Amino acid sequence: MPLTDLAAARLLIVGDVMLDRYWFGDVERISPEAPVPVVKVARSEERPGGAANVARNVAALGARVGLLSVVGDDEAGRRLQELLEASGIDVSLHVDPAISTTVKLRVIGRQQQLLRIDFETSPSHEVLRAKLVEFELRLPDCDAVILSDYGKGGLTHIGEMIRMARAAGKKVLVDPKGDDFSKYAGATVVTPNRGELREVVGRWADEGELARKAEALRSALGLEALLVTRSEEGMSLFHAAGAVHQQAVAREVFDVSGAGDTVIATLAVMLACGADWPEAVQAANVAAGVVVGKLGTAVVGRAELDAALN
Repeated sequence: MPLTDLAAARLLIVGDVMLDRYWFGDVERISPEAPVPVVKVARSEERPGGAANVARNVAALGARVGLLSVVGDDEAGRRLQELLEASGIDVSLHVDPAISTTVKLRVIGRQQQLLRIDFETSPSHEVLRAKLVEFELRLPDCDAVILSDYGKGGLTHIGEMIRMARAAGKKVLVDPKGDDFSKYAGATVVTPNRGELREVVGRWADEGELARKAEALRSALGLEALLVTRSEEGMSLFHAAGAVHQQAVAREVFDVSGAGDTVIATLAVMLACGADWPEAVQAANVAAGVVVGKLGTAVVGRAELDAALN
């Protein structure tokens, strides 16, 4: 399908947002206080992370996107709002004064991540209930829903969201977290990485055993499809018509953080535009190959994806 059609897609994203902060600097000596490098910070950068990075990826592909989440009443929450509005995202961040906005601070020296510091707290029940009401109101205006679960507490009502969206005839894509996938039952597709799937179904000895375990999980959860991202082994889609495997796109891997965000965003936009499963998975695989060549939580633009696909 021509990628110019992607502008017609309308997506709603709900999940855990965070602010990704990067401190870049030079490492020229080891600290006299402890055996750790001293980083002299030369510049800093801020990018939306988590579900907010999924939204940025959708917007970069030219589709229309709404984002629903919870932040604290703090500087990081206000900064996230600014960054998302600047990316052309229709953003609704419910403010919970009882929490701090999730911030991940990464210290980078010599183009390598040396340290990550996380600041986070779970949102309160009242704010989550208000978010659920808005979710229902926004459903008619979208073609597909992405539920981006980072395990930070923002998707407490995920079961209800899946039921509402499916009842409204919308495709529901879930990026999962944790070892209990029963809460994702009834979604259209769940997109675990290799490690996340292993936590749920256990190890597998070969491709045949992987297929059997994936198919059993898909069937137990009532999913249309299960997409497993497998790093250097590419990705595998398991659905009713059989399995679709995509080899990893060979290129230099610079940073895998946020690659899952790019995969689910691309898959959702393609499906919302009417692409079939093999076509959508191929585009998602190629987009992932592009984004791992960039540092930090990054996005793939429509022109970049077009060029990589051709």
